[in-house]
Parts: sequence; C-alpha cells; structure tokens
Amino acid sequence: MCRIAGIVALGDGADNTRKVTTMTNAMKHGGPDDHGVFQHETVTLGHRRLSIIDLSSAGHQPMTDSSGDLVISYNGEIYNYKEIRADLIKLGVQFRTSTDTEVIFQSYKTWGVKGFGRFLGIFAFALYDKHTGKLLLVRDSPGVKPMYYHATSDRIVFASEVKAFKALDPQWEENRKWRSLFLAFGYLAHPVTTLKDVVALAPGSVLEVDVRTMKTSVQSFIAERATDNSEEALDRVKRTVMAALRRNIISDAPLGIFLSGGIDSSLLALLAAQEIAENERTVSVTFEEAAFDESPYQQIVLEKIRQAKHSKFLVNEGMFWDSIDTIWQAMDQPTIDGVNSYFVSMAAHKAGLKAVLSGLGADELFGGYASSSRTQWLPYLRSLPAKDLAAAIAGNFNHAYKRLSFLRLNNSLGDYLFLRGVHTPKVISQLLQCDEREVWDDLRSLQEPVKSEIPKESYASFLEYNYYMKGQLLKDTDFMSMWFGLEARVPFLDQELIHVAATTITTKAQQDSRPKYLLTKAFEDVLPNEIVFRKKQGFTFPFHVWLRNKMNNGDRLLPARLASELPVDNFMKGKAHWSQVWSGVVLDQFRWK
Repeated sequence: MCRIAGIVALGDGADNTRKVTTMTNAMKHGGPDDHGVFQHETVTLGHRRLSIIDLSSAGHQPMTDSSGDLVISYNGEIYNYKEIRADLIKLGVQFRTSTDTEVIFQSYKTWGVKGFGRFLGIFAFALYDKHTGKLLLVRDSPGVKPMYYHATSDRIVFASEVKAFKALDPQWEENRKWRSLFLAFGYLAHPVTTLKDVVALAPGSVLEVDVRTMKTSVQSFIAERATDNSEEALDRVKRTVMAALRRNIISDAPLGIFLSGGIDSSLLALLAAQEIAENERTVSVTFEEAAFDESPYQQIVLEKIRQAKHSKFLVNEGMFWDSIDTIWQAMDQPTIDGVNSYFVSMAAHKAGLKAVLSGLGADELFGGYASSSRTQWLPYLRSLPAKDLAAAIAGNFNHAYKRLSFLRLNNSLGDYLFLRGVHTPKVISQLLQCDEREVWDDLRSLQEPVKSEIPKESYASFLEYNYYMKGQLLKDTDFMSMWFGLEARVPFLDQELIHVAATTITTKAQQDSRPKYLLTKAFEDVLPNEIVFRKKQGFTFPFHVWLRNKMNNGDRLLPARLASELPVDNFMKGKAHWSQVWSGVVLDQFRWK
C-alpha cells in the first residue's frame, strides 16, 4: 500500500515537482519506505511507498512501462494478477517482469478501461498515457482505497488523503456543507470532504483527463458478472470466501489478523490457520472494563490455532487521552468512530506487522446489523399521515423517534439516517446557528447510491454497505492504518464474494436463529458455537465511560456554546448516546484543520 498525489496544470508547470513533493510528504506516514516524483510536460505524479509485495527497489514508483508511453503511480494490490497475466500471455502479450503493476499496463493496452473490471483487489492509481495525452484516475469497486480530486478548467489535483490538499495550500477554502453533513451522519458521506470542491472519486470508476485541454469525463468499469447457479448457495459462499482469503494472505512482509472475538475476525483467523499454519500471527485489543473486553472469545479461537503467534494490546482510559492529539493528526476527515481503528492499527504496528486482515464488510454483506430487522418498519412509518408523523417528531420522545424526521427525504438517504443519524436537522441548525432549511438543502444535495430493484430482505444491507461502510468504516480503517504504515486487507470485500452475496439474497433470512445465516451456516464446521451465538457486540470501545469520567473531572472538552446546545446533561445521566456529545468534540477540532 502507498500514498499517491499529482497535478496536471496547463501553462508553466516548473514548480509542480516541488508542489507534489509537498503533498506526498504530508502523507509520508502511509508510505515510509520510498518516494518518487515523475514529470512530463503538464503532468506531475508523486508516490510514497509502503513495501508489501516485492520489497526490492524494483517496486519504485512512479513506474514507466517498457514502451515508455505509460506511467503509473499506484496504491494497492491486484490479488488475481497472476491469472490475468496468464490470460494475456495466451493473447500473445509478452512480459518483462512478474509484477502486478505490469499487468495493469498490459491490461489497459489490451482491453482499455474495461480491463480494470477484471481486477480483484484493493487499489487506486493514476495512469498517464503519453501517446493519447490522457490521465486516468482509477478506484476499486468496493471503494477500499481512497482517491480525492479537485478539477478546474486549467488544473487537476489528486491525492490519497485530503490533508495533502491542505499541505499544498494551507488557505484552501473549506466546504460550507461539511459541518451540517458531519453532524447528521457522524462522518462525511460520499463524495463530500471538508475542503471546497475536493471530492471523492466514485468507487469502481475512472476519471479520464485530457491533459491538453483539461476536459474530464467519468465512467464506470465495474464488469457485469454472470450469476452461477451451478452450486448450492452455501457451497458458493464457502468456496468464494476461501478463494478470497487465499488471495489476501499473499505477502512478502509480516502479515497478521485483527482478532476481535466476533464472528468475522474469528472466521478469518480459523481459516488462515488452515492455510499458513505456524506462520499465522494474530493481534487483539483488550480493555480493563469487563463489559467491553472480548478476551474470553479471543481465547476460544486461540485455543484452536495454538500455532499462531498472538499479540495482545491493552487500551485503557489514560492511554486514550494521552493519545488524543495524535489521533486528531491521523484523522484525515472528521468521524465519530475512528478511534478504535487507530488503536488496533497501533497494536498491529507494535507487533511488527505491515499488513493485516480485517473482518470489515461481512456484516454489511450478510446482514449482521440490527437494521436488518428494523427496516421492515419503514413502509409502515412512511405510510403514517403527515399530521401523525409530525406529532411523533415534535412530541416528548427520545432521539430515536425524533429521527423519524429524516423520512421526509423520501429516499434511501433518509432511511439510513432514520436508522443511524446522529443529530436531527433541527438540532443541527441550533448547533450551527443557521436556518433549518439550509440543513435540509445540504442533505438533499447528496446523490443516492445507484440502485436497481432491491428485494426487501436485502435493503438493510444496501443501506449499511453504501452509506455506513463506504462512508465511514472504510475511510476510518484506511487513514488510521496508514498512519502507522500498515496495510489493512478486507477479504470479505473481494469482488467475487460481493457478487455471490448479492445473488444469494433469498437465503439471508435468519434461519434457526443463526446470525449472518449464509456465512455462519457455510462454516458451521469451523466456527465455535460460543462465537456464533454470542450476543452481538461489535468492536466498541468504552467511550461513554471515558468521556463521562473526563467531564466529571471538570475537563472542558467543548466550547461553552456547543456544550449548551448538546445533550450533555442527558449524557451524564445515561440518557443520551455518547456519539451526540463526541460529535461536538470532533466538530470543534476540525474547525481548525
């Protein structure tokens, strides 16, 4: 994994090498092993390298192909590059190396942009074609690796992190909408960032730039995959999960597994033990607060993989507050939930790892959240007469009921915020001292994810996958892991597995009270019942305890005005969720970033 940046600018580009170097240096933490800059006419590409596969200097980037016409600055891994290479050789293509980077070059030469749809992996790259005068910015279809860009009539700037744009221009104007959207979501939904006109490239797409005219276009490269009904659903899931795991454990650098004690990480650890045996390494985070400590469940898994080398990392309240300034530095974009990713990444880094497997994505694909049952009430709630809905919203109800107001949006965005929204538009307008209509307008300005006909059984997965996972979990995981020079791999977001999960919808029902039925039933011979049927907890830190203790000690974490508007008193009494107060702390920090 790496960090990339670049500038395409009409006119004099003499200073762009220095500018791009400034951008990549701001992301040095994500690429500590090597750096490079390429410039040709109007195009300047930069790269910071984290060496995972091929640790030699042969992996130096930006890299040029054998013809000298193609140049790439590449962040990621193509896990099935050997299979694609074999297909290209059958077509008569000759290779100089055995790298996945050359496979990208040759795929583009042979199939064009559509060739990217063959890639199974996590990647974001800039590919410059000198012959055609085109620059392609490309991002993987699940949206695991980031790609941000800013486009005007005479300049394109891109980078892996938003902080690189701020390094380029410390006076970069902020995006007026970011505060209201953050307070609604608890993060910034796609494609919004904190900076004006800096946006995220859509997953599974290519931004094509004509470097001579600066004209741009965006197209999808996601390939349509035929549904294979030759196998029974559980067999398909089992085969595809195993194939995804085998692709993800290839590494020339130390690789481990985040082991939380939940279903998803436990399954990865148990399956990896069958593949890498004595080379398996696991890492866990534990807490002093018994209600949050998952050590007993971690131990159940570890007893089954005794050959694994395990590292345990205790995180306590003092460590959290001692680390808070560094956490703010690592947090590329505002989020209420990135601290857990920070500490598990720190734990892996201290264990000497450079790559880890994460169970992220399984809950979204296989219906692991409570929203899977709550979405069944949406048709009924939408059918309420307007006066009854208004009375429910305005009445003396708790925050969950007040989130009914989001249903006024009458789309998937409103449905998601009804399930997971942090603050309602009315509260947001009070916090930001603006008209409530402005908040509603900001929300309506967001585009919904593309959706075709979605069976009701899969609607919750659609919401969690497209909003919560892509907007929050993947971003948090990426910038926190890369802060420690750590590559986080996500086997459950293998493109083939995503397709299998999407085409076996009818089997997702929670049969025989088994959570994530399709996944846990497929591996019932591997997963211990104590793990499968434990109470759903999620990987959660004791935030509410630590935050309440800090405030009880008289520490002022919030400016006076925010403290007066937020439900601080209710939080201290245990009647409001910690995220409603913590969101104010994060908001205040990002006012100055």
